[in-house]
Amino acid sequence: MSTTYDVTGMTCGHCAQAVSTEVSEITGVTAVSVDVESGRVTVEGQGFTDEQVAAAVDEAGYALV
Repeated sequence: MSTTYDVTGMTCGHCAQAVSTEVSEITGVTAVSVDVESGRVTVEGQGFTDEQVAAAVDEAGYALV
């Protein structure tokens, strides 16, 4: 399963790393791809929820649109 989310506030590589690190810790996530320019995060894996991704993005200091 692959899901793409729009994230607000990311402006640099550090932002991308912070979001990637937090989202990668969700059980069932196998890959995370962050595109700072488009503000999109693609999450691959099985068994994770939108709410878990939103919480992880929030923990990194950003928010889902």
